[in-house]
Amino acid sequence: MTDVRTILRQSAADLGDRLEAELMLAHVLGVNRAWFFAHADDALDAVMAGRFDDLVKRRVAGEPVAYITGTRDFWSMTLEVTPATLIPRPETERLVELALERLPQGASVVDLGTGSGAIALALAKERPDLSVTALDASSAALEIARRNAERLGLSRVRFLAGDWFAPLAGERFDLIVSNPPYIEADDPHLGQGDLRFEPNSALASGNDGLDDIRSIASGAAGHLHSGGWLLVEHGWNQGEDVRTVLASHGLHDVFTEQDLENRDRVSGGCESPGPP
Repeated sequence: MTDVRTILRQSAADLGDRLEAELMLAHVLGVNRAWFFAHADDALDAVMAGRFDDLVKRRVAGEPVAYITGTRDFWSMTLEVTPATLIPRPETERLVELALERLPQGASVVDLGTGSGAIALALAKERPDLSVTALDASSAALEIARRNAERLGLSRVRFLAGDWFAPLAGERFDLIVSNPPYIEADDPHLGQGDLRFEPNSALASGNDGLDDIRSIASGAAGHLHSGGWLLVEHGWNQGEDVRTVLASHGLHDVFTEQDLENRDRVSGGCESPGPP
């Protein structure tokens, strides 16, 4: 039998990534990665080694680790993910931070296109005082978000099925937040890497990637309280164009913030308060 240290070293060489090897072996063994420090010399029986080898082969074929293990860490949570949902990324945590900065006590917020529920659940976890709605057009994705909320004990989050603002007739919020599709429909990256396995409907949005952001911006004014904010994630090269879209739909104090790699990542604007 092979010991844990050896099988990790071999698989890391095959994958070109030690972290991915550890994540998949931890999944097979039902342990966390810290376990490896104390158990590197433990023998791995043939059954477990075979299961791990199967996962390595799937990863070598290109399947994302998050779909192989069925989980992805985001914010301070471990979320269930499936091929029905976009894989949450670290840069989206910047969107959560900016949302938290703008949410007063007891505020209402809706996450449009919630996917696995990453943004909505992070906000609900950090701020139990908030009234959080999570919305998605995909019933399969919405079921994953519901399961994540239940497992995390976030029972007060409301889930709605529908396309953007369709299920929200007559409702207004203090903040609208979204990580919508924003990749150009003919972008070659859609056929490369992890993106090949993720739902195209959660990635691509028209010839310039901004169709869904336009739809959200056009409906935002009718669903924001006076002084409320719209925040959207977008591509690193879309900041200027997104600011133009937001301003063209009457939003004020339009801005763009960068992520930890100093790339434009989140833009937003405010629904102007009425006259005093």
